[in-house]
Amino acid sequence: MRALAASQLLSQLASIRAGIAHPLGRRMIEGFGPPLQADPRTSACVLAGLGSWLNLDDTAYAGHLSNSTVSVPLAYAYARRLDGPALLAAVVAANECAARITAAATLGPLRGHSAVHTHLAGAVCGRLHCEGADDAVWRSAIGLAFAMPNWPLMRAFLASDARLFNTFTPVRTAMDSCDAARAGLHGPADILEHPDGFLDRFASVPLPDAVSAGLGERWHTETLSFKMHPGGPGVDAAVDCAAALHRELAPCRAEDIEDVVVEASLYTLFAGKKAASYVVGPGSPLGALVLHTPYPVATALLTGGLTVNDFAAPLLNDRMRWAVAERVRLVHDPALTKALFASDAPFGEAVRQAGEAAGPWLRAFGGEEVAQLAKEAAGAVRPSFASAAKATGARVTVRLRDGRTASRQRMIPLAAAGPHTRAHHAELMRHKFLEFGGAEEVADAAVHLESMDADDLGAWIERALR
Repeated sequence: MRALAASQLLSQLASIRAGIAHPLGRRMIEGFGPPLQADPRTSACVLAGLGSWLNLDDTAYAGHLSNSTVSVPLAYAYARRLDGPALLAAVVAANECAARITAAATLGPLRGHSAVHTHLAGAVCGRLHCEGADDAVWRSAIGLAFAMPNWPLMRAFLASDARLFNTFTPVRTAMDSCDAARAGLHGPADILEHPDGFLDRFASVPLPDAVSAGLGERWHTETLSFKMHPGGPGVDAAVDCAAALHRELAPCRAEDIEDVVVEASLYTLFAGKKAASYVVGPGSPLGALVLHTPYPVATALLTGGLTVNDFAAPLLNDRMRWAVAERVRLVHDPALTKALFASDAPFGEAVRQAGEAAGPWLRAFGGEEVAQLAKEAAGAVRPSFASAAKATGARVTVRLRDGRTASRQRMIPLAAAGPHTRAHHAELMRHKFLEFGGAEEVADAAVHLESMDADDLGAWIERALR
């Protein structure tokens, strides 16, 4: 568990570095200060904001956890001079609290990055664990944080720089809630499950039992999926396939490509459809581009990869990429949708736990076909997440103008939850950290976090963000 948390820390530090390097991230620093500053409350918000909006943050069942569950403990461990074991324990505790509350509301209108209530829980728990707060403060802080939970608007999320506040805002709310609880203000202890509470408003099919299911046996940290490149739901597997096809077809030139077919689950198509109306070429808003499959796939086909620089000028203005993007078609593959629901993340386990009650949500999400596919994929609720998987698969087929075709399929994206990631997460996250400009000695030291004293940890955090 702590080894996974160490990889999670290194992964999110890489994401924060990417945010710092991007022009929008630099503007956030101009407005709110550097990632590490004297006030850990503001530091937590800035770290959360920098790591969230490029879709490089880590996910789990359930939620985009690391923006709060790593960023807030980082800020407080640094400010309070905690040691490595204390930081790792705070990250795992925040993961478990945030993931369980998010899972309880997964079958609702908000999911993925739009489920920003994840960070109310992650930030409160990450901070209070570092501070060693008592039970009364925890109860009131959670109650106060969820008193007015954030609800993002897709127009702002997809079309403007407001996406940078996707995590910043709920983390700031959580910081205020912790301060208020320490000052003696009380929040309702039953805010989550009460008939007039959080789940009543935020879940179409409330799963209150998910908050406490299998405590000590079902570790949501074991469902972590790490991001190797920017991109939204399902884009990861398609980009992995496109990068592999680039190597197979090299040189792969825009003028050689007749068309590209991306077969994916309905989840990928759903996210892409939301973003498509905002994508108009090089001037498209970043929030929509990272959810839009054609441009990332075209970029990976032509260059062999996808990185943050591909979402900013001058690379974003490359007319060849956009010419290929116009030839990319998305097609629904029912088998991939069925595999999605058979896995644990992003919502397969929630559907299993809900049982027949999930039917209306499934039909609203994707129609009768999806409801039937989910039913066929249904199984027993998992007693443990030790074998968790996130099957957001894709198949990419390229047809060339000389008549040749080439195809690649990947069921689990590189570094997503599954057997390969469980065996190789440390080396994968080392690679990610180095790719975004981190130093080798920092990456190599991540595996020794559990033995770092306060001085060593503080120096490691400083070097990681330098």
